[in-house]
This record gives sequence, C-alpha cells and structure tokens, in this order.
Amino acid sequence: MICRPCALAALLLALSACTSGNDAIDPEGKTFDAVATDEVVTLLGNEPFWNTRIDGDEALWATPENPDGTRFAVSRFSGNNGLGFSGTLAGEAFTATLTPGTCNDTMSDRSYPFVATIALGGETLEGCGYTDRQPFTGDPAP
Repeated sequence: MICRPCALAALLLALSACTSGNDAIDPEGKTFDAVATDEVVTLLGNEPFWNTRIDGDEALWATPENPDGTRFAVSRFSGNNGLGFSGTLAGEAFTATLTPGTCNDTMSDRSYPFVATIALGGETLEGCGYTDRQPFTGDPAP
C-alpha cells in the first residue's frame, strides 16, 4: 500500500526544487497558507487537456472524453512550498499539487498565479492553477 502523505510530501519536495526564482519556502518550516481552505481551486492543462476543480473535500475531474467530469473525494495537505490534494479517481491514486509561481498557457494566452501537477495512474500531467480569489489574467473567453 502506498503511503499517500509520504508520496504527496515527496512530490511537493520535488516540485519546490523545480520552481525557478521562488523564495516562498519558509526556512522555519511553516506550511503553505496562501490558499484559504474555502477557496475553490482550479487546475488545468493541455496536450492532453484536463481540468480539475476542487471545492472543499470534493474534486471534479474533466477531460474531452468526459466533459461532464467525475466527482470524487480528496484530502488537502499543506506542505512547505505548496498545497496538495489526494484521493482515488476511477480506482487510481490521484495526487494534485499547487505551487506558487507564474504559469503561462500559450493556447489561451493567459497567466496563472500557480503551477499545477497531477499524478494519476502512473502518469504525471503538468499545467497551471488559480483560485476563485487568485484568478488568472488574460482573456476570460479565448
């Protein structure tokens, strides 16, 4: 059995090492608190397209093959340099991370305040993220 908190912590640690120019890591180990627990988080990516909306302890995963999405439960974890969510989607372990850093989507020409990474079924997907209080900038309907 996989230790989800351990896997999530390892993923957050790896992501913090990849974020260029980011000095948001607290040297005293304070956990990431830039996203309030009542903020709705949206993570998205393209090639392949995917979208995850997290509201509280529920996530909605959507793809072009499943545009209405699949709802599933998630648990939230705050690390030193980001926020993570874990759950089970269609029998597969699902882990999402949100780390601070400007992320640009060249397809929509938008800029996002967070970098997003999804680990699902042995695959890693990279994209961008935003919240209802920390939105993207750019054309709302490209």
